[in-house]
Amino acid sequence: MKKNYEYYNTVISQLERQAKEEEENIEKAAQFCADSICSDRIIHAFGCGHSQMFGEEMFYRSGGLVPVNAILHPHYSLVPKARISSAVERQEGLADKFLVNCNPDCKDTMIITSISGRNAAVIDMAIAAKKIGMKVVALVSEEFSSKVTSRHSSGKNLKDFADVVIDIKCVYGDACLEMEGVEGKFGGTSTVLAMMVVEMISTRTIELCAERGYNPPIFVSGNTDIGDKLNNERIEKYSKIIPTL
Repeated sequence: MKKNYEYYNTVISQLERQAKEEEENIEKAAQFCADSICSDRIIHAFGCGHSQMFGEEMFYRSGGLVPVNAILHPHYSLVPKARISSAVERQEGLADKFLVNCNPDCKDTMIITSISGRNAAVIDMAIAAKKIGMKVVALVSEEFSSKVTSRHSSGKNLKDFADVVIDIKCVYGDACLEMEGVEGKFGGTSTVLAMMVVEMISTRTIELCAERGYNPPIFVSGNTDIGDKLNNERIEKYSKIIPTL
């Protein structure tokens, strides 16, 4: 079998296992998010390096919820220098400072993605959110995180500070393929898996809000004829509490 199709089959298998085994935890996460939105509050999303993608996926996108604050500080970004993000995400005592500027509230929900869950930034963010009174949702690979030590002074992992942990079903090291003549494994699966989780949380959150009689604000594509008008009306309301809008 060609490696690209082996990759496809592996991802499908991991996705099916994830959907089945994490159904209850995804439901809990969506309930937390619906509680926040129905209270006219917001969902915060945080990650470092490639894990910023999951906050970006939830934020300011067509078909997605308006009340989402993606914490996308350049200190943790791959731009302009990828190695800097790796150094900064291991630095303790910094991430919580960014949360202060996000108008946090005890009714908010915090979603943090870190496949290993070991670095200081995500742990600091979880601790800070918990102190405020938020519910914390962690997207962490149990297989990966169980095989690494903490880089935080607490000696703990991100999952130890979460109200609910959603297990991202990638393997230790993330990459799933190997072959003769290639040194090291290749083909990481965590992006596909975690993207599916954040979309499942978002769509279930919308459904729960509607079931409770609350019409959740959703972004419309700005490339439709009515998109700009509708989106501007929603941004006007939420820009007061979402600094990134």
